[in-house]
Amino acid sequence: PSLLILFLIRFIHGFGWGITSTSSSTVATDHIPKSRLGEGMGYYGLASTLATAVAPAIGIYIINSFSFTALFLFAASMIVIAIFMAFLITYPTLNQMKPSFKFLEKAALPSALVIFFVTMTYGAIVSFIALYAAERGIVNIGSFFTLYAVFLAIFRPLSGRLADKRGFNFVIIPSIILIALAMILIYLASSIGWFLRAAIVYGAGFGTAQPCLQALAVLAVPAQRRGSANATFFTGFDLGIGLSSVLWGAVAKSSGYSIMYLWATVPAIVALIVYCYCYYRQ
Repeated sequence: PSLLILFLIRFIHGFGWGITSTSSSTVATDHIPKSRLGEGMGYYGLASTLATAVAPAIGIYIINSFSFTALFLFAASMIVIAIFMAFLITYPTLNQMKPSFKFLEKAALPSALVIFFVTMTYGAIVSFIALYAAERGIVNIGSFFTLYAVFLAIFRPLSGRLADKRGFNFVIIPSIILIALAMILIYLASSIGWFLRAAIVYGAGFGTAQPCLQALAVLAVPAQRRGSANATFFTGFDLGIGLSSVLWGAVAKSSGYSIMYLWATVPAIVALIVYCYCYYRQ
């Protein structure tokens, strides 16, 4: 009935989302052997990739065929199913620790900082690419996200396996370069073909960088601190998307969407510099 109520509901939803995304990632990292952590996180990430690829199409179908009420009831039923599935998970017993108010894990801060700058590019895409495409006279921009999701799903497990065999530097550095290249392709885009090329490049880059950086965040911490390491990582992840949406909105207002995407290469370059400084020289 009011915007205030909507904010309250969103706060409650964000509270549950923050806890669930952090704890489920921690459950995954506790189950995956360290020697295959990159590969395992790649497979784990496929779940969210498939969901974000399929859910918009299902949602639009339900809205057009039924109503928004039916949509939210369907979404709620998915949560009920998830709750029942959670009871099926067997969790390893870890050594007990004294309660700590140290919410952030220092060892995970470099990965969190890198993913912060990486997701600043994602904020530019998810918030403004539809408006940018419409400005260029392109109406079927939904295919961008479909192709992006496909290549994200392909590269997540492959990159993780490659990182386990050849090292994280071997896959993360090229992936960040691909992300910067995708921003340049979007800046140059004048037709749907250019946007689709950018989707392929960005899906390959982001699909490689995100699971490998998350694996790095938990790799060097004790088992009892993996929850804090994941929380630290996702803090950087979410802040990058949230803050960049505001930042890129201001840039687009002053210089236009095209120049905004050219500027979006800057956080990708900074992410590469931060990664090389923190990890490559080790």
